[in-house]
Amino acid sequence: MLVTIDRSSPQSLAEQIAASVRRNMTDGKLARGDRLPPARTLARSLDINMHTVLRGYQILKDERLIELRPGRGAVVTADAPSHALVIEACRHFIHLAQRTGIADPDILQLVTDHLRPTV
Repeated sequence: MLVTIDRSSPQSLAEQIAASVRRNMTDGKLARGDRLPPARTLARSLDINMHTVLRGYQILKDERLIELRPGRGAVVTADAPSHALVIEACRHFIHLAQRTGIADPDILQLVTDHLRPTV
């Protein structure tokens, strides 16, 4: 698995790690049951602190894309690839909306309005 970071990015390293893993899921490079590299190994390869990798993994766990299992490490969950696609699309939508000057409450209202069932 290829995880890339950009040290000049304003995005935190942990979020960059999570985003890289999500992209690997949406691209089909990671599937249900696949294991992510151990945090220590990934940290060494990226030349960053292991706790930064663990924070990235925690973001993915909070999004229910991976499970952190003692002794087994980080494992991709059953619905992760499709769920990752939706999360990435949502993050992109929010970024675009904020960039165009739409306030957060208005972004939420847009989403709420489009959740209403259509007939």
